[in-house]
Amino acid sequence: MTENNIKQKILDEISKTEKLIIEYREMTKPIAPDCAIGRVSRMDAINNKSVTEASLRQAEHKLLSLNRVLSMYGTDDFGKCVKCKTQIPIARVLFRPESLYCVNCAK
Repeated sequence: MTENNIKQKILDEISKTEKLIIEYREMTKPIAPDCAIGRVSRMDAINNKSVTEASLRQAEHKLLSLNRVLSMYGTDDFGKCVKCKTQIPIARVLFRPESLYCVNCAK
């Protein structure tokens, strides 16, 4: 796996995450009270909105981490744990490009 492939993987993840954020934001728009969907359906919609808002927060956090990793690309800090400074295994970087910590420090 070359460094260009790693960078492309990070860029692909950023693109996918940005698209997810757009979808989640659209799904979390409030439902107008004059929209006649019924009480049970409205409660279900409110519950779904809460779940989607949590997913939106996670996606936004992931995007921040991905952008941070991308900004470190090409530096000596790229691929190193921000806590213990050990090298993060390439398999972890490929599986979770947003990883800023090694497996031990992530616990």
